[in-house]
Amino acid sequence: RAILKEAGVGMDAVVSTTVLLADINDFAQMNEVYGEYFSSPYPARMAFQAAALPKNALVEIQVTAVKA
Repeated sequence: RAILKEAGVGMDAVVSTTVLLADINDFAQMNEVYGEYFSSPYPARMAFQAAALPKNALVEIQVTAVKA
């Protein structure tokens, strides 16, 4: 959110996300938290299990936002 804010946009400007999970079995838990940050219409989303994430992170999310 801080990076989006610096660019002058909010979470509603996000049009797509790519979610990388250390364990795909964590998807349901991630999805609950994801729903706290995004609302309908939700951005397009892809989710994958990654062999390893930097700094032993459990989740990494890349977003694409459009500034109107």
